[in-house]
Amino acid sequence: PGLFYFAKAKDHLDEARIHFVTFPYMDNTLTVAAIQGALAWEDPAANREYLDARIDAISRADLVVLPEMFSTGFSMRPQGLAEDKNGATLQWMLSKAAQKSMAIAGSLMVQDGTDYYNRFYFVEPGGEVTTYDKYHLFTLGGEHEPYTKGKGPVTVNYRGFKFFLQICYDLRFPVFSRNTMRYDAVLYVANWPKTRILAWDTLLRARAIENMAYCIGVNRLGIDGDGYEYTGHSGIYDALGQTLAFANENEAIITATISKSHINETRRKLNFLEDQDLFVLQ
Repeated sequence: PGLFYFAKAKDHLDEARIHFVTFPYMDNTLTVAAIQGALAWEDPAANREYLDARIDAISRADLVVLPEMFSTGFSMRPQGLAEDKNGATLQWMLSKAAQKSMAIAGSLMVQDGTDYYNRFYFVEPGGEVTTYDKYHLFTLGGEHEPYTKGKGPVTVNYRGFKFFLQICYDLRFPVFSRNTMRYDAVLYVANWPKTRILAWDTLLRARAIENMAYCIGVNRLGIDGDGYEYTGHSGIYDALGQTLAFANENEAIITATISKSHINETRRKLNFLEDQDLFVLQ
């Protein structure tokens, strides 16, 4: 602890020197940007162009999060639209992440073998790719018919933080997101419609509070080709459920800096995770 306060006091030291002063209570921070915008219906090239310009407008971030199925909108017609698992949109993500020195995350419709997936890609600037296939398929919208269910939860370690990857409907299932993995932040990418936006707002905050972790939820705007309207409400919440950044119903890029010390101190003072019940996913 004494060394920690010394390092913090020496704020005139260059960033590289501070980076290598590592001990238990040193703060580590990461800036997250979330892009909320209207998606072109079933048009990957148009959406890549749209999002490319918005990523270029971000002056500083370690991680940029895009909505669910950001290249097409939430379409139940993957035949002819789903990309190969190493397709053009993933290649764009890899190129953009390297160019901007930031991770880029979001989900796509993907064909892998003979199966179609709603697949979350977390792409790091060094070229590392982590994937999560949506576990809770939205049966009300028929998602379970063209798409194959994922095998289970996935986390990724990036720049000192452990992120838990989730897609839209997963938000409604708290047992699935229980923080037995000791993740630092959970990412929800979504096409969550206006008619149920109160549930989105409420459950994002609940997932942050019950898991004592940052919660980042990124939703889209506009009306899709099936007539569903989306009103955004993307938000970033800390481990106590406090709002760090929020987008209403307009096109926006919201940013927030998340802090390892906030996670550590909150869990040290309020050790609720030590008392949680244990469940086994079937």
